[in-house]
Amino acid sequence: MKNRLEELRKSKGISQEELATALEVSRQTISSLEKGRYNPSILLAFKIARYFGMSIEDIFLYEEELL
Repeated sequence: MKNRLEELRKSKGISQEELATALEVSRQTISSLEKGRYNPSILLAFKIARYFGMSIEDIFLYEEELL
């Protein structure tokens, strides 16, 4: 799943550490999310969306794989 987390974080001018603190997660979690190595729990996705004042769908871009 792709996301716009890094773009949104940089547009606010905040560091990964600052975002992590606001969301009560580690900086490594933010890094992993931004690199697409980790998909958030639904609770964390809601926290991120609320933090940026956006919907989950506007931040996390789900692309279904076609077989």
